[in-house]
Amino acid sequence: MTRLRLIGVPLDLGAGRRGVDMGPSALRIAGVADALRGLGHEVLDAGNLVVPQREELAVGDPSLRYLEPIADVCRRLHAATVAAVADGEVPVTLGGDHSLAVGSVSGVADAARQQGKRLGVVWLDAHADMNTAGTTPSGNVHGMPLSALMGDGPAELTSVGGVLEPNDVALVGIRAIDEGEARTIRERGVHAWTIRDIDTMGLRDAIAGAIDALAHCDWLHVSFDVDYLDPAIAPGVGTRVRGGPNYREAHLTMELLADTGRVRGIDVVELNPILDRENATAELAVELLQSLLGKRIL
Repeated sequence: MTRLRLIGVPLDLGAGRRGVDMGPSALRIAGVADALRGLGHEVLDAGNLVVPQREELAVGDPSLRYLEPIADVCRRLHAATVAAVADGEVPVTLGGDHSLAVGSVSGVADAARQQGKRLGVVWLDAHADMNTAGTTPSGNVHGMPLSALMGDGPAELTSVGGVLEPNDVALVGIRAIDEGEARTIRERGVHAWTIRDIDTMGLRDAIAGAIDALAHCDWLHVSFDVDYLDPAIAPGVGTRVRGGPNYREAHLTMELLADTGRVRGIDVVELNPILDRENATAELAVELLQSLLGKRIL
């Protein structure tokens, strides 16, 4: 039995398309708390962080849209995840766009450091999320959190928590990468398994490779962007990219990560109910959370 703390973050300021702020509600409607309790876990739903509405805010720097309010949300999420880990809980952050990972991942990483542990991050995503203000084609901060977590970005984001080492990060499933991001991945030595790698070696070996690459890390944080999945099974995302893992591969991904016994933090992000069909993507995300947290066929 694991103690889990659900933290809703209805943040859409980092995204270009509206709707992901309803992701936490969609996951709760899909029964996320009861589904995880059904596995024998103790689940506390801590509700939602307060997030300002876009209509109330100024865009600010067009290369870092809504930077200050995003950073404020991330600082508060950092505090919430640090507190959850200190209480012996696994924080499960329900997003919201992926910019929130600046707070959730750095919070678990800092909590790990306080206990003499090292955190590795498995970034399941169609995108690398490693742009900066100098490389972004859109100015949307949800394309920047991983670079910020590794110390490359505006001080508002890089100062939220401690900095990750590139060797502590594994990207899996990436297939829509900007040239600046590709250059950064190569130069900084971030572990990465593209969709071509998955096609070549099979998903099982790709996930095993990611786990092996992070073998030096005591704990793992799984940051799961729903667009990691093929849009044929997960239409409820704002940045669909064809060619992602199918239903069975998605469950295998989570089961292999669960087998490590090292998962201490989880994000579920970029779920957009406006683009979904009968909440099917949220229901699938709940199924995958169950696999990540121990559900087995036998």
